[in-house]
Amino acid sequence: MAFREGTPVDVLHLHTYFLFPFSIDKRAVQTNHSGAWSSTTHWIDGLDDWIAAHHNAADSPLVANIGGWKRAAYTRFDMDSPAYQDMVFFHPFVRRVFFDSAGTPESGESLLRCYHIPLDEKRLFLEAQDNKGRSARVQITDLRLFLFANGIGILTLGVEAYKLPVAQALWINETMRKVYPSSSRQIREGRFPSRFAILQDRDGKDHVLAEEHFADCTGMQGFLPPLSKTITSLLYFADYDKDEFEPVLDERMIVFTYAALDPSTLPENYVASEEYRILLSRFLFVDRDGDDYRYDKYFVRQQMMRQLYTRWAHQGTYYGATSYSNITVCIGNFDCDEHELREGFLIHRMFDGRYYLMAMVALFYRATLLHFAEISAQVSKILYLDQQDGKLSLENIQLANDLRADFLHFANYWYFDELANKEEEIDHFLLQCREYRTQVMKEEIEEEVEKLNASMHTYFQFRNTDAVNRLAMLSLIFGAGAILTGFFGMNFGREFAKIFFDADPRAPWVHYASVTGVVLLAFGALAFGAYVVVSNWSDYKTILLPRKSGRPNF
Repeated sequence: MAFREGTPVDVLHLHTYFLFPFSIDKRAVQTNHSGAWSSTTHWIDGLDDWIAAHHNAADSPLVANIGGWKRAAYTRFDMDSPAYQDMVFFHPFVRRVFFDSAGTPESGESLLRCYHIPLDEKRLFLEAQDNKGRSARVQITDLRLFLFANGIGILTLGVEAYKLPVAQALWINETMRKVYPSSSRQIREGRFPSRFAILQDRDGKDHVLAEEHFADCTGMQGFLPPLSKTITSLLYFADYDKDEFEPVLDERMIVFTYAALDPSTLPENYVASEEYRILLSRFLFVDRDGDDYRYDKYFVRQQMMRQLYTRWAHQGTYYGATSYSNITVCIGNFDCDEHELREGFLIHRMFDGRYYLMAMVALFYRATLLHFAEISAQVSKILYLDQQDGKLSLENIQLANDLRADFLHFANYWYFDELANKEEEIDHFLLQCREYRTQVMKEEIEEEVEKLNASMHTYFQFRNTDAVNRLAMLSLIFGAGAILTGFFGMNFGREFAKIFFDADPRAPWVHYASVTGVVLLAFGALAFGAYVVVSNWSDYKTILLPRKSGRPNF
């Protein structure tokens, strides 16, 4: 189906990254792939071995034909290297935290691993079509994977196309971001692709590496949707069917896109026109092409005032962000002040460099906070059920403590309001974080964790009070018994000895009654003490039994 509908504008260069954040069940993975962690207890140190163990997967056509994920740590740091040009715009403490490097004194310090699948001369394509005859094919030019020590991962799939109608560019962004249908009706109505495929062009022929029709889709398995094979084939090292990972967001990937419009197809004064604002809204809200705003124009204008960055609007360059998109749209390729075009177009270099990295950080924040929200709900449910049973178990108390410690580490180690010192970079990052609601979510999770911690503190106060009361009671009983038995055993003489110790024949019952009373008192106190310990064994076993290695986690 032709895409020359609506706006007669061409896109010189479309470059889109589809960002797929996911959460790994670390406990399930370490159980199912224990060999990768046989020599370490740290999750981050076993990732390379875990991924490398699947490089020869016979059931993965993608690995067999283009190879698997390889570590992509920075190794060169001269001024012409990607590492230098990527890192130099960020604060030093951000470089230490968010850059995977090797060959430096600080190598291994960061708690993330970056991987890529080298494409080199391999011609890889992503293809999609729907039930209304629309289809598109774009070249996959970049495959990157970020894995963090807290179990969050981000898969980025970069595609590029040149000289295409704007309607087709919008369709690519809107359609190819889907990873599973929200209903079969979406497929029937052409709002979701009827076919996805990753293809490799070898000798002029297409070879299918992964394909998804959703024709045999059986629906949800538990709470997990039927994820597209184009995604699971790229995450081949983790078994989706065994719940080793799950999507963090909904059925759509985040769209991080760059579009340079062809000036030769634009009418005069297009930069200041309403038509350009309409087109920007279509890119920003990841909609298909149309002659007007898709939504109420007053609503859209209000939203766009908050979501567009207009520092360079006089040149026709706009940046924007929503909770599911990040856009860079400009008109043509041109010299930017002293940045000459022959050195590479500055706007695209910024899109593919520092802004891409900032988008990864912002998305990591959002994915992590959503993951914390899930864990907080699970821990709260477990503790609620424990309270109904009358006592919190040690394992579940440890879960609450782990949640608090993990959130404290995220807030103190990972989370920064400011990544760079330059004003424009700060503005971009804050714009994305505001749309992701990261600060609001962080404050909400922080409040939940603190309330949970306060609840645990109150619970332990009651437990400590009970323990002190038991100790006081036992001390009183043992103390009274010790005084009485000690007093009885003192070496008194004369009449006292005759009555209690020498068993006077005239009143032997006094002697035997005294002995019986002392014996009953001593053994009664010991029996009561044993009863108190046994009946409260759960409180005492933690200090009497050896500590078990490992701890439960999510």
